[in-house]
Amino acid sequence: MGTSPSLPPPLRLPPTDLTRKAGRPPRDPAPPPTSFSTPPPEGAAGAAMASTSSKHTKHRRIGEDDEEEEEAEEELERFDDFTIASSWERFISEIEAICRQWLADGPKNLMQKGAESVLSFENLCMVKLELKHGKRVYSMEYHFMKSAKGKYSYWDDDTHSTQLSFGVDEFLIIAPLSASGVVLDDPESTKLLSSVAIALSNCGSNWPAFVPVHDPSRKAYIGIQNMGTVFTRRFEADRIGSQVPIRLMHLEGLHELFLSKFVLSSTDFPAKVKVNFSMKLTYRTPEHDYDHEETLDSEATESIPENGVASQPRKQWDDDCPWAEWYSAEDPVKGFELTAIWGEKMFEESLEMAEVENASSFDADSWLLHPVVSPYMVDDSIGKFVGFASQLHLLVNAFESSGEAQFLEDYVADNSGPDNSKSSVAVPPPSVVDRVMKDIFNDEVGKSNYVEAESKFGRALKGAPSDSLFAQFCLHALWFGNCNIRAIAVLWIDFVREIRWCWEESEQLPRMKSSSSIDLSACLIHQKLQMAPNKIRKGSAGIVPSLMLINTFQEMHIPYTQDAPLMTEDMHEERLHAAEAFGSAAGLSGQLERDILASDMSAFKAANPDAAFEDFIRWHSPGDWVSEGNGDGNSAWPPKGRLSQRMSEHGNMWRKIWNDAPALPVSEQKCLLDSIREGEKVVHYLETLRPQQLLEQMVCTAFKSSANILNKTTYGGFKLMKTKTDQLYATMASTLKSLQGNSDKSDMAGDLKRLCQVFEHIEKLLIFAASIHRKLIDAPRLAQSVFTDYFNYYLPKMGTSLESICYEKEFTTKEKVGMLEREAVSSLFRPPTANQSWRKVLSMGNLLNGHEPIQREIVFSVLEKLSNGHYSCPTPLCTDEQIETHRMYISGTSNDLWVALSVTSWD
Repeated sequence: MGTSPSLPPPLRLPPTDLTRKAGRPPRDPAPPPTSFSTPPPEGAAGAAMASTSSKHTKHRRIGEDDEEEEEAEEELERFDDFTIASSWERFISEIEAICRQWLADGPKNLMQKGAESVLSFENLCMVKLELKHGKRVYSMEYHFMKSAKGKYSYWDDDTHSTQLSFGVDEFLIIAPLSASGVVLDDPESTKLLSSVAIALSNCGSNWPAFVPVHDPSRKAYIGIQNMGTVFTRRFEADRIGSQVPIRLMHLEGLHELFLSKFVLSSTDFPAKVKVNFSMKLTYRTPEHDYDHEETLDSEATESIPENGVASQPRKQWDDDCPWAEWYSAEDPVKGFELTAIWGEKMFEESLEMAEVENASSFDADSWLLHPVVSPYMVDDSIGKFVGFASQLHLLVNAFESSGEAQFLEDYVADNSGPDNSKSSVAVPPPSVVDRVMKDIFNDEVGKSNYVEAESKFGRALKGAPSDSLFAQFCLHALWFGNCNIRAIAVLWIDFVREIRWCWEESEQLPRMKSSSSIDLSACLIHQKLQMAPNKIRKGSAGIVPSLMLINTFQEMHIPYTQDAPLMTEDMHEERLHAAEAFGSAAGLSGQLERDILASDMSAFKAANPDAAFEDFIRWHSPGDWVSEGNGDGNSAWPPKGRLSQRMSEHGNMWRKIWNDAPALPVSEQKCLLDSIREGEKVVHYLETLRPQQLLEQMVCTAFKSSANILNKTTYGGFKLMKTKTDQLYATMASTLKSLQGNSDKSDMAGDLKRLCQVFEHIEKLLIFAASIHRKLIDAPRLAQSVFTDYFNYYLPKMGTSLESICYEKEFTTKEKVGMLEREAVSSLFRPPTANQSWRKVLSMGNLLNGHEPIQREIVFSVLEKLSNGHYSCPTPLCTDEQIETHRMYISGTSNDLWVALSVTSWD
């Protein structure tokens, strides 16, 4: 076995020892120092002088079981067997065997054998094994990188805290398997670290090894690293959790603390010590007060009411978002964390530290921005997120229950059972029903042009247009009570009652645009509501430009005509079934066309008494008039041309109808459609609609309308968001298609619930995109980059499984802020208001708009050439290569300080 590194005496702290807090009595000098000084590894120094097998007599005195050794001595009292090792040596041997195996495997094989990825670090893996020594069980972990990182960066987001604190790449951690996971006994920690050091030396490994010590809250470590045959590196770390001395809150005091680790007294301070310095400051935006701006504007003009109660509700962040009419969403972006980094610089005096502390954050070499995202974004638990998706899920549950009764009144009448008291079937009071009805039938939006609001993808969904009457009913039903089947039945009955009143009083239905045709792409209920307000309509009369009658030099007049009868899809189906029953579908359809044509001809004759059949063709069917000559055949008189071949055939049906049609204006003609009869049929259809038929159309319309509302969100046109939104419409069209027609709907609930899950993902991302866009509206490139980072993080969750995906990985990506974007980012840190002035905080300097950093991280280091000073040696191996002799990492705030020190010594 090889030799083990010797451990020099511990570093002695100057009087500025960080662990000497106010009121704490000094420790007994006998135990090893516990803060920023390496414990003396008793027993390890002797072990370094010879091989393990030649000195196991000494090792028997360290860490052995007395009874076990006495029995062994009795058995072997007749001779000295140098092959028998003590329990401590066997422990070292076991550690050595494990390390040799890990060294032989290397990172690639270790990953193939199942090494675990360290959470939140893409380039760091870990293997671990358990070891037993006496009655204690220890866990040994080896952390290694999948690939070399190249030039080491202090502030890389993929850097583990141990790597950052001690300036190492790969490392070992050995700790007892206990509740705390740390070694609370100083001798035990010394022996444990010595064991690992000997084992690593025997392996020829230069892995640094660490042992956690003391109380877990201190986050204290000791460690050692063999750096070949000449140098040894020692590590220690400790924390002050409160009462941080004011001097150590400032860079100048921290700089002096670092110098004190290798200069024993102030008289030994050299005139100028070249210290490398790098710093990282993290700021967090304060919670935004959306009422603050309005309060400042109104304080001088508005007085408090006599009752002392504010008259205006609290302003929400999404008040002007399209979904705000239905619900207020929790802001997914709770704030931002800004990281300002000062790259490595060299300083020679502590006074220079004061200049850095007073410098502006705009002087930092780089800025990195990270959004603080609300936990609900990745939490799929029911009730955590309230939005359209959550209510659509409730509507799907109501759809599942809709087949239990034949009539909606059955759900309303069944109110005597014990379930009536349950919230699952609760119905709001009549006053709420009246208020909802007034909102649905609001005349102020009666002329809303819902066609313009439709998405081109939404037209593929067979639901009512978003701003139409039935769509408003569906949207209100989502938020009425808890959208259970009984609440929907109560709301529908009142809705139909209001429809009948409008019909009987000849009132125009609100939110229904007058149209000369039925939108057959919409759901049947919407088609029926289109039928209700339509009476006999008249076209506008006037003169046909450039057309003169053939027989007389008179202008051709446009007649008033009846509109073609409006027919819903079920009326078309009825006509088709009737035609099949009579055996002539073409004949039945042709009869309707002849009636319409005869009505148009009668009206044309009444408007143009001297008109000929050719005149009617030129107006009604210009394609059947063949012009002759160079002119267009219309402006010249008499017009030169002839009828088309089909109109010139003997026995042509059009000419026969023309000859038989009397000259009657539309007011004297028989109606093509009995509007009274058809209106009654519409109301009857609505009153007798089966529950499942209603819920089928409600589901389609609610999904479509909710998506259309969200699609109006302003989010800066992020490409990834637009693509996902388009995909949502395609998914809805594919899933909801099964609800249309007579297909089997027994297994639809599962598909609809999966669709709700997909809808929730898109809804959350849209709200996130809107929040990012408005907060970074003056930095559009940065806003899109931040959204893209979060989108890529969230993407694995966007499956269609009903089960919640475990998502323990945290979103930690930071986006670099450009120089021209810093002003926009700094505006996120509003200066403290008068209401916040009571917070007296001890400042650490480097304020950003009056806000101190929530965390300050610093790295001090000193480099020395191997050929100079204490680290020089008289061997040919000495070169001008530099070695990092001292390094200190400091992390803390005004109330907390954590320091990690590494010292390289020449053995």
